[in-house]
Amino acid sequence: MSSIQRRLLPSTSALTAFDAVARLGSFSAAATELSLTQGAISRQVAALEEQLGVKLFDRNGRGVTLTPTGSTYATGIAEVIGRIRTLSAEAMAKGPANLLNLAIPPTFGTRWLMPRIPGFVRKNPGIIINFASRIGRVDFAAEAIDAAIHIGKPDWPDARCDLLMHEMVAPVCSADFLRDHPVPTPERLMALPLINLASRPGAWEHWFSSLGIEARLAGGMRFEQLSNVAQACIAGLGVALMPLFLIRSELQTGQLVRAFDHEVQSLSAYYLVRPLRTVNAPPVVAFSNWLLGEVAAFEAENSADSVLAW
Repeated sequence: MSSIQRRLLPSTSALTAFDAVARLGSFSAAATELSLTQGAISRQVAALEEQLGVKLFDRNGRGVTLTPTGSTYATGIAEVIGRIRTLSAEAMAKGPANLLNLAIPPTFGTRWLMPRIPGFVRKNPGIIINFASRIGRVDFAAEAIDAAIHIGKPDWPDARCDLLMHEMVAPVCSADFLRDHPVPTPERLMALPLINLASRPGAWEHWFSSLGIEARLAGGMRFEQLSNVAQACIAGLGVALMPLFLIRSELQTGQLVRAFDHEVQSLSAYYLVRPLRTVNAPPVVAFSNWLLGEVAAFEAENSADSVLAW
């Protein structure tokens, strides 16, 4: 194998360490998840950066953030690692009869669903899930997808749509950006660079409308993935409407702050979508029942937290 070919095939340990840091936002959290020392994680990531010849993380006093190259790499590596795990599980299993092919939005999947998946696996050890990151509509037949979690509207033909949850959104940015661009009134936001998420069209107009403001907005920076929007805000590129439950860690660490303290329910919601051909398949039924239970528990917890805060 040539040296170039070797550079293009990093070790799985380095990729696993990188994936954990990218998802969790810190070396210490990645070390805890992988049962390694923080130094070991740091050395794996440094070795990967040296092998690729690129900088994957920006390191600062508050932790680490992905560089633009690192963010793109992280998205692809997460899918590759997930696929390797799935293939390994299939090879170890007796057969594919209990496979569930599930499409999920990338950030919702990483931040909300994945931390809960071990509970499903413990209750359903015979079911193997293939995860596919998808933004927008899924062609169930062409992609052999059994179910999907979708952010949008429940307007799928020949499918059953169950509401999972709504989301509350608020304008957020970095603390440095807000210091340099204070927002005493909501109208002030219209003079600032507003970042848009492709899956939430009309989100800014809806937010302004909830305050009785008719907004005529010029086009702004636009991203497909919510994680990229968060990184753009942290980098000081502008203000974005973000689902609050998906950026709790950034708000808690101060990487993001509210630009103006007004939140609204998004026009879009999360739905569990199953084509009619799979709606009664045992793996789909088991996952659907488990997921709806997890959502109910999550909403009850949030409701209790709101009461305590009040």
